[in-house]
Amino acid sequence: MIAPVVLALTVGFLGWAYQALKPPPPKICGSPDGPPVTSPRVKLSDGRYLAYREFGVPKEEAKHKIIIIYGFNSSKDSALPIAQELIDKLRLYFLFFDRAGYGESDPYPSRSVKSEAYDIQELADRLQIGSKFYLLGVSMGAYSVWSCLKYIPHRHATYFKSHATIVMFLWSIHHLQIVRSFPGSSFWNYWWPRIPANLLRETLQRLQVSDQRTFQVAHYTPWLLHWWMTQKWFTTLSIMAGNIGIFCPKDLEILKKLSESPSVGQEKIRQQGEHESLYRDLLAGYGKWEFDPIDLTNPFPNNEGSVHIWQGYADRIIRYKVNRYIAEKLPWIHYHEVPDYGHLLIFESDLCEAVLKALLLG
Repeated sequence: MIAPVVLALTVGFLGWAYQALKPPPPKICGSPDGPPVTSPRVKLSDGRYLAYREFGVPKEEAKHKIIIIYGFNSSKDSALPIAQELIDKLRLYFLFFDRAGYGESDPYPSRSVKSEAYDIQELADRLQIGSKFYLLGVSMGAYSVWSCLKYIPHRHATYFKSHATIVMFLWSIHHLQIVRSFPGSSFWNYWWPRIPANLLRETLQRLQVSDQRTFQVAHYTPWLLHWWMTQKWFTTLSIMAGNIGIFCPKDLEILKKLSESPSVGQEKIRQQGEHESLYRDLLAGYGKWEFDPIDLTNPFPNNEGSVHIWQGYADRIIRYKVNRYIAEKLPWIHYHEVPDYGHLLIFESDLCEAVLKALLLG
């Protein structure tokens, strides 16, 4: 009698484990059971679609064209605090897009750091943005910029800010002419081998315990991430649990302002499935990379452009020490720390406009 019971329990456990570890199929936009397609999209060479939104002056009349890369749990429908007066004065054209699996862009099971760079490249080509444009990445969108520096260095000049900071990128599409770049507090992976392990360990340990665990699962046991993010016993990400302890006082002031005028369309961010949007983002960003940014070479050897990192000194999510180290090891990066400000400094209107003016007019 014992053997059949043990066998039944074993089979039952294996069945439960399989279901817990296996992500559900995505609800692809435009499919019979999926959400409707409500935004313009471009079709990539592999058959996937990327959704986008245009803002500002028409691209045919624009003097400066800027592609926005949003980060974790966000989408093309988010906005930056840029005055219409500045947009008209500088003749700015903005292109916002949903990264793979977010909003109305098709999921991509093979999504990686590398694939982000080529998605951006193809999006720009398909929409015929022109020979020069800027790329601005917010939050985890910053790892897309590191990817562009590695895989398509002949096509860009950059500005980074990461996690919820900002990355800007200026490149030439047709003439391969690098112009200027300004990064902000850039995203980094806690397991990059060329950065001292004790420095990375120190910064990781200063995060909320729940965040440490989640990033470690994404890096060491990626096959467990879906189960980890859906289990109910432990908190996974503090930002999703509403833990405001990850924000400094300036961040909280900015969050209060943002809550008074929330962006439209935010209900579409995870509509194709949290695994396809949020979890794949964690797997790409915190998984094992094919390169280490410390090994990157100066994209502007003849001073035809520049790269700048802007770091909020009070940022509790992206700590300043690692970005200081990166800037020391890559002397072609110009490093700037902003006192008092933290993770959300790009959403302060005066700072956002100052960064844009520095990028476009400096």
